[in-house]
Amino acid sequence: MLPPAFISLIYRDGGGVSFLSSFLFCLFAGLLLWYPHRNEKTDLRAREGFLIVVLFWTVLASFSAIPLMLLDTPNLSTTDAFFESFSGLTTTGATILTQIDGLPHAVLWYRQQLQWLGGMGIIVLAVAVLPMLGIGGMQLYRAETPGPVKDSKMTPRIADTAKHLWYIYLALTVACTLSYWAAGMTFFDAICHAFSTIAIGGFSTHDLSMGYFDSPLINFICVMFLLIAGVNFALHFAVVNSRSLRNYFYDPEFKVFILIQLSITLICFVVLLASATYESGFEAFDQALFQAVSISTTAGFATTSFSEWPTLLPLLLIFSSFIGGCAGSTGGGMKVVRVLLLYLQGVRELNKLVHPKAIFSIKLGKKALPNRVVEAIWGFFSAYAAVFVICMLLLLASGLDDITAFTAVAACLNNLGPGLGAVAANFASINDFSKWVLIIAMLFGRLEIFTLLVLFTPAFWKS
Repeated sequence: MLPPAFISLIYRDGGGVSFLSSFLFCLFAGLLLWYPHRNEKTDLRAREGFLIVVLFWTVLASFSAIPLMLLDTPNLSTTDAFFESFSGLTTTGATILTQIDGLPHAVLWYRQQLQWLGGMGIIVLAVAVLPMLGIGGMQLYRAETPGPVKDSKMTPRIADTAKHLWYIYLALTVACTLSYWAAGMTFFDAICHAFSTIAIGGFSTHDLSMGYFDSPLINFICVMFLLIAGVNFALHFAVVNSRSLRNYFYDPEFKVFILIQLSITLICFVVLLASATYESGFEAFDQALFQAVSISTTAGFATTSFSEWPTLLPLLLIFSSFIGGCAGSTGGGMKVVRVLLLYLQGVRELNKLVHPKAIFSIKLGKKALPNRVVEAIWGFFSAYAAVFVICMLLLLASGLDDITAFTAVAACLNNLGPGLGAVAANFASINDFSKWVLIIAMLFGRLEIFTLLVLFTPAFWKS
């Protein structure tokens, strides 16, 4: 709450009072909850771990909505304040705000800061916490596969792991800020966009998003840092620790991730050229590269309204967001490693049809994975699909059209941001009921489905 109040003081924009008031309220509420229990000491079990992870996002995002409710500009309802807060902290990047350029600098900073802090939370959650609870994409790396990530072992203590991840995250943010600044952004814009780039969030300080700067160089810088942030941060740690880039090329998920990005970019470029959407080949490539990487990594930055492209491309990009980034990255979606294993399982089933008595194993890298890992992936996929369908049906029941309902749920469950139809630019026009459904979808997507779903099982609450 204090940095935006400080920003307000610098720019004299009058937005600082609500942040100071919120700071005092949060401080008082925190002391009230902590003081009576300050001497309690006990070891946490897995059950408390799940609850803490879920409450981390729900409580933090709820308290983060307080200054947004107190502000005069913008004047937000409770639902809109919660939507914007949850969208920021889960790095979804879906917004209900319009005329963003005219907002106080304190508010602009706060939205970007929410995404940056959420991005760091995601990294620590995915790499350090979820593997301890026995779930999450990183569990595959930590327990089942050889290679740089497992061999590096990161660090034995969760606090040390979080600290090393923090150093990498901070270094990337500084590098991204300086790159944007050197490319022509103001220092304020450079910091704010670095926050949302490294967090793969998608919030911007301008209505036109990255299109405001109209710079191929800024677009390219954004693409490079989105690709870096979309890679497993434990893999980054292994590279830094060993001082060798070869670790990237030993990692099967990294190779598939890059292949997916290249393929989607190529398809977009060819279709844009064939349809003569842009005047020059360079402009078509610039737009194809930026939008392909931005949407498929689930950042959701925009340089143009991709919803107006030939029909194939908007739907292709929305579907690519279901894959998202690598496990242990700030990207959303189901994660590349899970989609890769689903594909390998499909190939195995086809081979079994041809050779019924043969035994086929699924390999990630050079090591065969046990069947329980593949079963867990299928469980995750089915839960993901079920949550998606339920949320979409609820949105359809609230009166939204089919394209808007489908892409709004995809945008929030995959932590992407923009959709198609009525949510192509922002989510301001949809009803409050739909916004609350989408807030829950954001949480499901950010918490890897099972972390939140386990709280709804009767067994969880039995002693």
